[in-house]
Amino acid sequence: MQDHAFRTGQATAATEQEPSSRLQTDDGTAPIALERRGAIAELRLRRPEARNALSLEMLNALISAIGEIDADEAIKAVILASDGPVFCAGHDLGELTAARRDTDGGEAFYRQTMETCARMMQAIVQSPKPFIAAVQGTATAAGCQLVATCDLAVASEDAKFCTPGVHIGLFCSTPMVALSRNVSRKHAMEMLLLGEMVPADRALDLGLINRMTLPADMMREAVMMAETIASKSGRTVAIGKRAFYEQLEMGLSDAYRHTADVMTRNMLERDAKEGINAFLEKRPPRWEG
Repeated sequence: MQDHAFRTGQATAATEQEPSSRLQTDDGTAPIALERRGAIAELRLRRPEARNALSLEMLNALISAIGEIDADEAIKAVILASDGPVFCAGHDLGELTAARRDTDGGEAFYRQTMETCARMMQAIVQSPKPFIAAVQGTATAAGCQLVATCDLAVASEDAKFCTPGVHIGLFCSTPMVALSRNVSRKHAMEMLLLGEMVPADRALDLGLINRMTLPADMMREAVMMAETIASKSGRTVAIGKRAFYEQLEMGLSDAYRHTADVMTRNMLERDAKEGINAFLEKRPPRWEG
């Protein structure tokens, strides 16, 4: 789905009952929805009939929505959720199978799909806004990758996670990129080689998710985390998120050299001056961003 297929509502005063903006197609059948309530955006997968599988259309829609979120300075945090009983079943296997009828056996379509998915996942990491996955049901293959890619994750106690590609002859090679950056090597390889379902309590122990809740409390917990983040300086959070992922890919000396430079530049920011003064003066800070 291309950018021109969407329309965005005119921003209004945001309340919990009235979103300030919504991303949808003219006929209301967009594979995703984007709503903003104050400083928090909710990005929702809307293909419950297909277990929220990541079709090429949905991947492009997500990239477009993330770009819209990045451009909106009022948004401070994002909740990534989904409709229906399944969070995300990974790539759309029906769509991938249909492409085998192409003259090249599907190679061009497969490459386009995997590269588009990689761009979407990287767009989440590169976004200055923290993303919080709110997971119900199962998150499998690229769906598990999506959870691992988000900065934080809250899951219902009945949620399950899996990288099952090994069962069908399609190893979860792209999901392993995010998975191996969230859990230890041995645990990542266990999930990739055995392809077993990992229950929410085990995912919590592995570090794949941050918090586990009762099903009725899952979204409330995600909103509370988003509200806490939104109360901080958006500029400071953006600086910190970027530095976090940059230093992860560096050696120890380079990481310290880089983050020392980041903190020096951060200290010169207006919000750092305001935050420190507010702490010393025992008053709430007044962020400018």
